[in-house]
Amino acid sequence: MTLPAKISTLWVVVMLNMIFADILSLFYPGTVAQLTTGTIEGVTITPMFLLVAAVFIEIAILMIFLTHALAPRAARVANLAAVVVTILFVVGGGSLSPHYVLLASVEVLALLYIGWLAWGWRPAPDAAFA
Repeated sequence: MTLPAKISTLWVVVMLNMIFADILSLFYPGTVAQLTTGTIEGVTITPMFLLVAAVFIEIAILMIFLTHALAPRAARVANLAAVVVTILFVVGGGSLSPHYVLLASVEVLALLYIGWLAWGWRPAPDAAFA
């Protein structure tokens, strides 16, 4: 498996864990009732809040594609930046529910591995746009 394929696959792992952390959170007692009021755990759910959350999620989604589409040097930098932003989003926006802690831990471990792989990613001397 090529390095971009490994990194891209790890981004898929991160995304699936994000999705299931959110889905399972809906089943946590009281969550749906809180959502119907427009607030959850003291945070008001506004269109701007949802837009910001969508932007953070979109970063991880785009990295699945951009890891392959960008030139190696640009892909390396983009992955390193996306790892930092996504870890902050996962940890900062999370909860201490057991299911979330497990899924977020897998996300963070996958993100750290992405960062490690990207850090060591050196384009081949003959790579285009290196």
